[in-house]
Amino acid sequence: MKHLRSISELGTDGVARILKLTESMAEINTRSVPKVPALRGKTVVSLFFEDSTRTRLSFETAAKRLSAETMNFSVSISSVNKGESLRDTIETITDMGVDAFVVRHKSVGVPWQISQWTNASIVNAGDGAHQHPTQALVDCFTVREALGKQDLTGLNLTIVGDIKHSRVARSNIQAFHMLGAHITLVAPPTLLPLNIDHWPVKVSNDLDAVLGSTDVLYMLRLQSERMAQGLVPSLREYSTRYGLDERRVAALRSSALVMHPGPMNRGVEMLIDPSDIPNSLIHRQVTNGVSVRMAVLFDLLSAEELS
Repeated sequence: MKHLRSISELGTDGVARILKLTESMAEINTRSVPKVPALRGKTVVSLFFEDSTRTRLSFETAAKRLSAETMNFSVSISSVNKGESLRDTIETITDMGVDAFVVRHKSVGVPWQISQWTNASIVNAGDGAHQHPTQALVDCFTVREALGKQDLTGLNLTIVGDIKHSRVARSNIQAFHMLGAHITLVAPPTLLPLNIDHWPVKVSNDLDAVLGSTDVLYMLRLQSERMAQGLVPSLREYSTRYGLDERRVAALRSSALVMHPGPMNRGVEMLIDPSDIPNSLIHRQVTNGVSVRMAVLFDLLSAEELS
């Protein structure tokens, strides 16, 4: 694998390979010194044009635990503010000698564009409302770990919220579908994509109607800018219809898992503290993020066995 820009590019076999490799990385992270020399001599650049905490720090931690050198690109103090083009930025950093770019950008397709300007590997850490493949891998691994099985055939995954603008939703739909899960999307019509008829999903506008059949409830963040666009009448109405509260948690199966990619809006889509939710995997998603991203970087940059 040269790049990881989308789940479809990775394919079913690739998803299985990364999830298997993640098991080894998770074991490394339980050691008293969670570090191996697998990527010694390699350099990984974090190129984030959008704000991020979890994904950026997760990738940086993953690279360091594999003994890679890391470089952090800060847009606010870079030559981008002097008018330097994206291509010039990529070519300049490439000339310094790097092996991989971890890229987040507000525009769809930027990771593919960047791959034309460098011989380094590209990892998509989120491009617009298009793809976030490593988050989907994190979520698949976390669900399999919680269930204690690799086969997700027949699993009922319910994704709730702003599907229209969510790169997490798009990547998760592809990844979980590859693993055999059944997927239901729950959102107001204004927050659903126009071409959803072609997706391998069912659609509902009624969260309460699907809770009883849900195995994994995946809550998405309601992005505040959607209010300014008039896509949601009010936060209060949205929370009433699509927020997760104590009543809805009680309506879930006792075995149902609850997830959120973060950052969460407390009091909007999350009306209950995650620590009060039985079978919440929200903190586990963060922990597993490091292991999954270690697996991705290792798969891209190393041809040697772990030691």
